[in-house]
Amino acid sequence: MHLNRRHFLAGASALAAGTAFPHSLRGQNSLYPARHLPFHVAVINDEISPDFDHACHVVANDFGLHSIEIRSMWHKNVADLNEQEIAEARRIVAKYNLTVSDIASPLFKTAFAGGEAASVAKVDEFGAKFTFDRQNEVLERCIHLARSFSTPRIRCFDFIRLADRQRFLPAIHEQLRKTAEVLAKDKLILLLENEQTCNTATGAEAAATLASVPNTNFMLNWDPGNAAYVGAVPYPHGYDLLPKNRIGHCHCKDVVRDASGKPSWAAVGSGIVDWRGQIEALVKQNFPYTLSLETHWRGAGSAEASTRASMAGLQKILASVSA
Repeated sequence: MHLNRRHFLAGASALAAGTAFPHSLRGQNSLYPARHLPFHVAVINDEISPDFDHACHVVANDFGLHSIEIRSMWHKNVADLNEQEIAEARRIVAKYNLTVSDIASPLFKTAFAGGEAASVAKVDEFGAKFTFDRQNEVLERCIHLARSFSTPRIRCFDFIRLADRQRFLPAIHEQLRKTAEVLAKDKLILLLENEQTCNTATGAEAAATLASVPNTNFMLNWDPGNAAYVGAVPYPHGYDLLPKNRIGHCHCKDVVRDASGKPSWAAVGSGIVDWRGQIEALVKQNFPYTLSLETHWRGAGSAEASTRASMAGLQKILASVSA
């Protein structure tokens, strides 16, 4: 049975204020100290395994975390889960005493009607195959998922990058404003991720999008790795452009470049993103939300092994900042 609307909204309001999560790390045996960190730490579940129970086990028992971000499980995108699968996922979340930081949905990660796509890298869909004309359906599913998992945050994108993006940005921003208005009725937050294959990729572009979509429940899922992938300097340059009170979530991944300048993903702490500086800045701004590990790199041979290696890199950075 799902939470009733009154209880859900009360919980969502507290979460939106950054006060309802338990501390991210589980006591003396946690992977790393976090006494001086204002934010929570999570992992995107399918960066570990498509087996949701196993992913939650690793997050809770091996990494010592209280939060998980959900994107796909059992080889299905989260927006495709049926009611039985949602119920099973909720049971597993409760089993490991986890909270869901946000719904990492595929909302608006599709071609924009009428526009010609730019030449971009392969779009990671994580099992999602929702066309433009199905986005209202995706939005309804995401609202239902947010209610089901007691989280106020829904991640979105702003469509596959267009060759003539400036021409279409007003219509895209209007779509984002209207969507934020729909979510505001349920006290939900719309988190736009800056994504290298979409129309907002860098800190500068994110700042411009936030200015054009002023809804107070429209926030940024800041992803320094995605910005670095397209050649921007996410910290300090991109971050300095952002209104800090509108950063509502942060993804953690890293990037390297070969001799020709071609980018590829890397273990956190081994690439070109200044994660120590970025995390120190998040601490300084008293960022109260979630830093979520989204490894993408597979250099350790498997998703789980690579995520463990990236978590070890993140551990060193967090421990040094927290000391």
